[in-house]
Amino acid sequence: MPRLFTALEIPRNAAMSLSLLRGGLPGARWIDVENYHITLRFIGDVDGRTADEIVERLDRIERPEFQLQLTGTGAFGSKKPHSVWAGVTTPPELFQLQAEIERICQRIGLPSDPRKFTPHVTLARLRSTPVDEVVRYLTGRGGFMTQPFTVSRFVLLSSRDSVGGGPYLTEEVFPLHEAPAKRAMMEVGPELPRL
Repeated sequence: MPRLFTALEIPRNAAMSLSLLRGGLPGARWIDVENYHITLRFIGDVDGRTADEIVERLDRIERPEFQLQLTGTGAFGSKKPHSVWAGVTTPPELFQLQAEIERICQRIGLPSDPRKFTPHVTLARLRSTPVDEVVRYLTGRGGFMTQPFTVSRFVLLSSRDSVGGGPYLTEEVFPLHEAPAKRAMMEVGPELPRL
């Protein structure tokens, strides 16, 4: 059975902006543009019955769409860096969605995720990259920022046995709902100018 995880997809224009951050870091294995994502919850290897139950429960999530922006860069592993990433703004809707997915996974009987949820997009995995090289790389890219984008769905992705970084396959798509104000505006239509 493939490894499963829930994630947010990165729109093409934001992914292209992220791709401009590639290069200039020795020992980096860069993630392919089509594999950029924001992991919400790593699920891991599960049997088919558990996977079906996860899909059924995730399909019941009723959450509004929200705005997100990628901003800044950083690294995991301060003394021995193992990856570099792009940061993500943290609207409350993002944390609420992630927390609901975590609760669903625990109710199904999966162990709680031991890592604190830190939204990010992994850019590269590092191997024996000196700390000073990572600092130099991050210093030159600290002002990174994309245009805000609307998150209108989350996905269940799978990965086959590999060293990480993809390729990922979209197993299921779970739409989020239009925000009430946006839906009302579309139903009423734009306000016409007064004559």
